Amino acid sequence: MPDNTYPVTKKLYEITVSRPDTPEVQLVRMKAVDGTAMNFDAGMFVMIYGIDAAGKEYVGRAFSIASEPSAQEMEFFVVKEHGGHVSHFTETKPGDRYSVVGPHGQFKFVPGVDKKVLFIAGGTGLAPFMSMIRHLKKLGSDTDAVLLYSIKFPTEILVKDELYQLCTGLGIKLVITVTRPQEGDGWSGETGHIGADMIKKHAPDVKERVSYVCGPLPFVNAIKDALVQLDVPKNEIKADVWG
Repeated sequence: MPDNTYPVTKKLYEITVSRPDTPEVQLVRMKAVDGTAMNFDAGMFVMIYGIDAAGKEYVGRAFSIASEPSAQEMEFFVVKEHGGHVSHFTETKPGDRYSVVGPHGQFKFVPGVDKKVLFIAGGTGLAPFMSMIRHLKKLGSDTDAVLLYSIKFPTEILVKDELYQLCTGLGIKLVITVTRPQEGDGWSGETGHIGADMIKKHAPDVKERVSYVCGPLPFVNAIKDALVQLDVPKNEIKADVWG
């Protein structure tokens, strides 16, 4: 799909919620100051620019939208510390304002077009899939979906309660794997990195599904290789990379 499905706009947004969701990730919600929501497809991203005390914008970053496309507020998952840099979002508060430019991206999911899908998320790469799953809920869609979700520690499951409730309610097969299990962490689910064997185990019909992958570059490359190893056609693999 072309990147220009929706017009790119630049508007002032203000924070409504900024709180830790997990030990490593901040959950941030914003709404447009003018009260109008941005039009986008589930899976797309925006650029967020800070505004200093003098009203000047400073360096922006891309964030996948986690909220459902018709929601009045936009939700984002922000890694608190990345490469030794602590995100300024950890110090934000309701009312703080930012410039938001978007939507952008060709990583889009349109229910009704892809009826059988495999979602594979690494860390905060869950964001676009939350948008997709929330959209499925909104539409009452019967899309056949499997979600493989890789995290470092059991404490890093994002929007945990809602994620479980949505997947249960929609009949989505949710498989969470922990890559750094610790003795006594109470985790009894899958462990280790997602590879061809794990994909085949939980989505044996993978060649019948359109695969969507989102996460850091090494993660995405490894998943692409695993899918190709399983004879998934490259044109049936859609990927979004961050970091």
